[in-house]
Amino acid sequence: MNATSLRLLVATASAAFAISSVAADKHIGVGAKPVRGGKIVLDGTRKTLDEQWTCWQGPRFASSLPIKWQIVNDPVDRGTVVQTDDPAAAGGKYGAADIVTKQAYRDFRLHVEFLVMAPHGNSGVYLQNRYEIQICEGDKTKHGMGAVINETDSPYDKFAGIGKWNAYDIVFRAARFQDGKLTEKPLVSMYFNGEKVHSNVPISQVWGGPNSGVDGGNDGGKGITDTPQGLKLQCEGHDVRYRNIWIKELNLKQADTSF
Repeated sequence: MNATSLRLLVATASAAFAISSVAADKHIGVGAKPVRGGKIVLDGTRKTLDEQWTCWQGPRFASSLPIKWQIVNDPVDRGTVVQTDDPAAAGGKYGAADIVTKQAYRDFRLHVEFLVMAPHGNSGVYLQNRYEIQICEGDKTKHGMGAVINETDSPYDKFAGIGKWNAYDIVFRAARFQDGKLTEKPLVSMYFNGEKVHSNVPISQVWGGPNSGVDGGNDGGKGITDTPQGLKLQCEGHDVRYRNIWIKELNLKQADTSF
């Protein structure tokens, strides 16, 4: 074996080891345990739902406290989970009954597990109640499953399927400002069911208009403000369920969201 072949073999083996190490990481994928310093914000019980979350009272808000989302049995495993069920959102009226964490965040490491119960099931995970990571069964476009909405393609092939648990693992860095002006766009990296799908993706704006999230109606979504915001889960009248959501605050000085 010549030197070039040997170097190639070593590089291939190193890459394979790195991939297998990520796959075996107990903090990534379905059932992931919180990283050191991570805080569970939703464990599938009414207690964490009411203690850690509230309604997002955006322009189209039509619900009221206490949160109307239901606690139901996990359809796959033991225990209970949270179902995105609020009559105010019937018919797919987005923005009517979303929930948001009471705590606001800038940079963070996030883990979210979700299950879509029926075809075309639709919800969304909003980073800083601004930037949506889409959950939409059957949609493989830039507006589809696992996409940083309207910014990336959908990594749809990583979706486990209807009636199965899925996991988003995310590192997010908030936009940076100087003298009130945007100097660095927000960045996000993500694993979908244990596989890397997004790496240091810059997010150009808030999509979806004022009913979607904070700053959505500010200069057409381009007027991002320098404020921490909560994690938001979207209710669109579809049966999507959540469990095992945890988050750790970070302080990412460099423009890098690598895990």
